[in-house]
Amino acid sequence: MPDNATDMEFNADELEAPSWLNSQFIQKVLSDFEESPELVVTDLKITPASAQGDHYASVMFRTTVDYSTSKGRFSKPLIIKTMPEQEGHKKDMLAESHLFETEIGMYCQVLPEFERILLEAGDKTKLYVPCLYHSLEPRQVMIFEDLVPLGYSVIRDRPVTEEEIKRVFSKLAKWHAVSMKVIYERPDFLKEFKYGLFDMPTIQTDPFITTGMGNFIEMLDKLPELRKYKPHFEKIKDTYLQRLEVEMQEFHKYRRNDNYYVLCHGDFHLRNMMFKHNKKTGAFEDAMLVDFQISNLCPITVDLTYSIYMLMESEQRQNMGRDLINYYLTELVATLKSIGYKGSMPTQAGLWQQIHQNKYYDFFLISTFLPLILAVKSNSFKINDMIQNPEARRKTYFLDTYVKDVTKLLPKFEKLGYFKGL
Repeated sequence: MPDNATDMEFNADELEAPSWLNSQFIQKVLSDFEESPELVVTDLKITPASAQGDHYASVMFRTTVDYSTSKGRFSKPLIIKTMPEQEGHKKDMLAESHLFETEIGMYCQVLPEFERILLEAGDKTKLYVPCLYHSLEPRQVMIFEDLVPLGYSVIRDRPVTEEEIKRVFSKLAKWHAVSMKVIYERPDFLKEFKYGLFDMPTIQTDPFITTGMGNFIEMLDKLPELRKYKPHFEKIKDTYLQRLEVEMQEFHKYRRNDNYYVLCHGDFHLRNMMFKHNKKTGAFEDAMLVDFQISNLCPITVDLTYSIYMLMESEQRQNMGRDLINYYLTELVATLKSIGYKGSMPTQAGLWQQIHQNKYYDFFLISTFLPLILAVKSNSFKINDMIQNPEARRKTYFLDTYVKDVTKLLPKFEKLGYFKGL
């Protein structure tokens, strides 16, 4: 639910609302939600809800609805999320996915229950924004109250601060902790959440995914200081996606007694978070996670490793996010104790062993997603171009910020033994 701004470039498929998104539709939604059959929409303004680079797996609109009921006249800001209707890559990629079923389940069943469990332990943490309306037929739609008028915004034009990043790790830790308790005590409650990134129907044949390692190897070959790492990645280029799928499916197919499993967010990056600061003092007040479309049961490392590449700043990434992930672990263990978790407590040694064990996720993220997110942060590339245009995608591998990161990260991989036994 990102915020609006006059100077941002919008996604092309969000410039014009579909014909069904009109006053009659919104009037029905609000009259049902407020249980006011006499409700009448008097004015409706619809604009794009997000900037280029904020998201790809949906179409989002922001509306301001003026309406009247027997109690008076009101105005309500809403966010409307739906599936792509324009023909093209985005629609093809998402058409047969479980994204909306997953997100509806998260908003309407899982996150309310997670908050209830926390509140029972005296923790009033808010994990989500309530969903006012959802449907899968005749079209996939979700409607939320807009967070922007409440003071929340997406960080686009500056690095995230340590205080801000710690807050989102704290919320993730609490979410993960409750999920561990539920998995231990009531595993059937979460059994439907099995569709992660690599369960999307077209993901492993999409050129954006399949060309990542080749582009990465090409970059290593062209930079003399990195060429020595090329043979390691050439060894795995034809099989690493299959090895990665094994890592991602571990909970469902290859579960181990010595690993930790959670219901993960699945897309834990900066544009899927909104931050609130005091309007008068500028003091940081809260962070809210959004976009739960690929939340799924998987190794705890999925969100944590993803955060190293997709959330953290370069300087935080250089020690593989150790300080922030150790902070997360402290919050995780404290929450597990407070909610009465009866399973084995995660340890720092066990967590880092699991993170380093799942190295193929590192290989995927550094070769395919890191150039994308750094290009988005640079504001010099459009996300649609990077995903759909091979030449635009190739250029991202030679961004100074990316090359500097890779130059620092690959020696870390070597020191950790990631290249042994490939």
